[in-house]
Amino acid sequence: MTSSFEKIEHIGIAVSDIASAEITYSKMLGVEPYKREKIFSQGVITSFFKVGDNKIELLQAISPDSAIAKHILKRGEGIHHIAYLVSDIRKEMKRLSDAGYLLIDTEPMQGADNMLVAFIHPKSTGGSLVELCESVV
Repeated sequence: MTSSFEKIEHIGIAVSDIASAEITYSKMLGVEPYKREKIFSQGVITSFFKVGDNKIELLQAISPDSAIAKHILKRGEGIHHIAYLVSDIRKEMKRLSDAGYLLIDTEPMQGADNMLVAFIHPKSTGGSLVELCESVV
């Protein structure tokens, strides 16, 4: 089965204070965030920046038991995941599972920025959390 990976979709960065991080990243990148939204199913507030063809996603926990809150407690703020755009998320989940990758999600879920998302456990990828994204627009 061939891959439907298309490109890096975004880099996710865990932050403790999204408003402060937006100021920092706006100054650094020279652009304002284009979208902020709450994703209750994942317990986060996200803020997206577009720089050329690339996107940066800031993630702040909205609940203390969210993955972002746990990440910050364990590792501090910083890069949380790398996301790849795929044309068929279910096909990729099956392909990767069949190849021995440990999937965190058994079904894709609604994510930020009009995407279906699913995650691959860092134990399967040499220590990096990987997000699969499929556009739903």
